[in-house]
Amino acid sequence: MKIKGLTAFLLFFSISIFSQTKEELAAKDFFWGTNDTYKNVTEVPQKWTNESAVILYKNENYDFHKFGKNVTYTSSIRQRIKLLDKAAVEEFSEFAFKKRFRSDKGRFSWKEKGNNYIGVKIVKPNGTEIEIDVEEESVEVDGETKVAIANLEIGDIIDYYFYRLEPFKTTYAFGFNPVETYLGEEYPVVDFKLFFETENDFFINFNSFNGAPKLTEIPTEKRSIRRYELVASDIEKIQSTRWSYPLLELPSYKFQVYFARSGKFEDRALAFLPEKEDIIKTSVSKDEVLELYDNRFKPDGDVGDVKRFFKKKTFANDAEKVTEAYYFMRHYYLTRFVEAMIVKDAEIMSYPFMNYGNPVFIQNQKQFVRHFTEFLKREKIKYEIVVAKKRYDGSIDDLLIEKNVNVLIKVKTATPLYAELFSIHTNINEFSPLIEGTDVYLLSPTRNRIDVIEKGKLPVSRHLDNETKKDITVSLNDDFSGMNLTSVNSYKGHSKKDEQYERLMFTDYVTEDYAKYETASFIELIKRKKDKIRYKKELDAVAEKIKAKQVERFEKSAKAEFQVEDIEDYTYEINETGRYALDSYLKFTESFKIKNALIKKAGPNYILEIGKLIGGQIDLEEKERQRTSNIYTTNARSFNYNITLNIPEGYTVNGLDKLNKTIDNETGAFISSAKVEGNQLIISTSKQYKHNFEPNTNWSKMIAFLDEANQFTNEKILLKKK
Repeated sequence: MKIKGLTAFLLFFSISIFSQTKEELAAKDFFWGTNDTYKNVTEVPQKWTNESAVILYKNENYDFHKFGKNVTYTSSIRQRIKLLDKAAVEEFSEFAFKKRFRSDKGRFSWKEKGNNYIGVKIVKPNGTEIEIDVEEESVEVDGETKVAIANLEIGDIIDYYFYRLEPFKTTYAFGFNPVETYLGEEYPVVDFKLFFETENDFFINFNSFNGAPKLTEIPTEKRSIRRYELVASDIEKIQSTRWSYPLLELPSYKFQVYFARSGKFEDRALAFLPEKEDIIKTSVSKDEVLELYDNRFKPDGDVGDVKRFFKKKTFANDAEKVTEAYYFMRHYYLTRFVEAMIVKDAEIMSYPFMNYGNPVFIQNQKQFVRHFTEFLKREKIKYEIVVAKKRYDGSIDDLLIEKNVNVLIKVKTATPLYAELFSIHTNINEFSPLIEGTDVYLLSPTRNRIDVIEKGKLPVSRHLDNETKKDITVSLNDDFSGMNLTSVNSYKGHSKKDEQYERLMFTDYVTEDYAKYETASFIELIKRKKDKIRYKKELDAVAEKIKAKQVERFEKSAKAEFQVEDIEDYTYEINETGRYALDSYLKFTESFKIKNALIKKAGPNYILEIGKLIGGQIDLEEKERQRTSNIYTTNARSFNYNITLNIPEGYTVNGLDKLNKTIDNETGAFISSAKVEGNQLIISTSKQYKHNFEPNTNWSKMIAFLDEANQFTNEKILLKKK
């Protein structure tokens, strides 16, 4: 089923089916008991009788309670859906539940992992109710629990619920996972209710957006118990739309509940808490942002390692110094431990980190900001701490949930530099494209505290900055049964990070870092010669296994990109890692043979599907061509292909006219050219997304270059016998 509410809940459910326990009976009674006011609701409003299905009732519930150190969190959802056509009957004939177990929940221990209860029943048009035996009907398939719903018919109502009871123990402050969602579903909703119940020590941040109803308080019999609800009706269906940010445009709500048992834990909580438990917090002020981060991000840390590294170095300016410091810290506090992590994961050695003595290992945002600003402070380089919010989550003025914050450092050099918590391949001046161009808070220190806050804006990368470039050379077999293809692939800017994680082996970058910073490898740190030989052999064996699996993935990726079923003799080589500047290229070369694909005989001539060499393109469905929502993409970007075909001796090329195209407008472009030089056909294509946002009025302009790029993949050339 493709139900938004269902999908969101199931991501957090580890499915466990029990017989009729006391808890399970209580869950069933909660939804289907004598107080079920929707039991007899069966009619669809006249305006929706032509829909595929209609949700008669949707109900979400969140209960938070505590007793001593024990805390109980209960979450549940119910939907009652009437099926109005064959497509809906097919859609609801099977439930699929993904399993996902939670592990690290912070500084508390589980009392138990949590119990999950599921109920499904079918209500026939004559009122007959058939409850599905979920335990009996469920099967495990590829990590999913699937439940078949037999004998569904048009006019049936499917009524289901999921109920999770999650108890644990804690004496510390703890933030429950935020919920951010929109009211609409893929089917219209007649009635919707969101219900909360909390008590003392539970703090609620909640707000509604884009015209969604507000949360209202329900009077209770006890001062310590608080109940709230959000009620809505006549909610029109929504269409799933490519490149959309629903939270920005659709009626929606966001909330987080935070547990803090006493005043001191309230002070330590990493959250924008309301003043009291009985106040619903709906916004966060600049002063509250400053107050929360003042103590958290004070400069602190031992930067002696950086100072020693810089001892014999000179720099033309502060920008060079800061850049070099960032990459040194990335290695010294992260990548030099990568081999030890792999050794531990592979169970080669139980305690590999003891070989480093007492190293600094930076692994979270707080550590990074404090350590890096300590370096800047000692070097007397001015900086600001940037507090940002992702574009899909709305304006910084609507900040509500601390977990939604991105923090980075703006170094106030002649041309500002930006530094974000490093991962293995992060570059200076690289931060999430999802916060590019957003309004942010800038926190500045004076003397020993952060006490100035003002508004600012982050820069936006251009499509030229985020590039995928491929130089492809193709030679056909003498008998035209296939071809040899070599592709030099280059990525820079935001286009390269995912490729770096996919393409680089740990041996590709740790060896590079060891050489650059003259540090000892993990194996070199082992003192006993006998152990050194043994561990090197085992680590090399792990690397070989990783490499073999990697090549398998790359072969599959090549087949998918060039839309062929079989390739042979695949080889792969890293040329440049691109790890020391955002505008440097990750570059690798892959070569392989394609057999019995892309070439067809036509009498004495041959037809070559040359357009497929630029990879698959977006093929818009008819329903996508009409759009009311604005267009949000992750970042501006470009895809540039240069294809060189070695023309077989004795043949000429016909059909070049269809390979010369130009669609170029304010939103983007697809430009291609083709020419013959000597015995080579040279084709160049460029596809460009010029901005990360377009208003819906520009959708037709985007369609123009998207369609042209897609059409190019269908173009062919004729190799004509002389």
